[in-house]
Amino acid sequence: MSKSTRLITINPTSIDDALVTEAGAALADGKLVAIPTETVYGLGCNGLDPDAIAGVFEAKGRPASDPLIVHVDGVAMAETLIEGGLPAVAARLAAAFWPGPLTMVLPKTQIVPDAITSSGPTVGVRCPAHPVARALITASGVPVAAPSANRFGRISPTTAAHVVEELGDRIDLIVDAGPADYGVESTVVTFEGDDAVILRHGALTAEALAAHVTVREVEEAETEARAAAPGHDIRHYSPRTPAIATTTTPGDAAEGDIVYVAYEDREISLPSGWSFFSLGNRSDLELVARDLYANLRRLDAAAHDLIVIELAGAGGIGRAIDDRLIRAASGNVTTTAAALAEAVAEMRQAKPPSAPRRR
Repeated sequence: MSKSTRLITINPTSIDDALVTEAGAALADGKLVAIPTETVYGLGCNGLDPDAIAGVFEAKGRPASDPLIVHVDGVAMAETLIEGGLPAVAARLAAAFWPGPLTMVLPKTQIVPDAITSSGPTVGVRCPAHPVARALITASGVPVAAPSANRFGRISPTTAAHVVEELGDRIDLIVDAGPADYGVESTVVTFEGDDAVILRHGALTAEALAAHVTVREVEEAETEARAAAPGHDIRHYSPRTPAIATTTTPGDAAEGDIVYVAYEDREISLPSGWSFFSLGNRSDLELVARDLYANLRRLDAAAHDLIVIELAGAGGIGRAIDDRLIRAASGNVTTTAAALAEAVAEMRQAKPPSAPRRR
């Protein structure tokens, strides 16, 4: 696909109604429009138009098995997509966290195209907090399906410049409203009775949810539940540079052009040839999350032989950070210095493990 892509700038604190009307009309007409949200930039389309939806999958190179989240401007629009409307527990969370970075997976109505849900019976719905995103949805008059505006499996975009880099010649319009506030995607939940089941950790923490409902994690065996959420592949949010996630420090790992990505709260002794890249301070993980994808892009551009990333190992937003880092490393996680040294040696020999594993 090759398009002539236009970029427009809309100031979220002084919204230009004419530009919003233009971009909203483009969405309604089936065009592909990159839109700002408070989490990451999304590749938006008319969520009721099968041809537009197909265009999103084509532009991203996204497999049909990965469902899309549908964005709405409020509860009334959400209830057109959800069979029977919002159940009481979902309505309670909507009252607490919408607009905001919460996606709820619920039974869909017949108006939701099968391509949105990977032919599944449920749809993920979110009301974004970003004022430009909501204005665009309202102007379009339709629910807007919007996965992250990047090639499938790559690092999510948190600025319009990232979208240009990823999809600049594949889409119709990019709306630039400045950098995303949170920097990681929404939290995705489904429900079992009155319990919220977290399918994907994100910008809304489990602790915040637990103040309103009983929360539990999805179990590894619950493959059908996992498949209802986007971003469930073990390799996702990934740099092109090979990466290893770890809960330990390098120890006696092999020398080489390797960057160790960690935090500023302690000094770390590195093997010869290794360099250090700071994700920030563990005392401010919200800032770490906001800059996470931009930092992964910087690391990728530096063209090291290997990236070794230390996990945050923390609750709250730390769970979302670690989820993204583990997927950026294709699920390869080491938990001892000896295992890390072994994994580094394998990667250096261009013989990565045949399957993701914890060591």
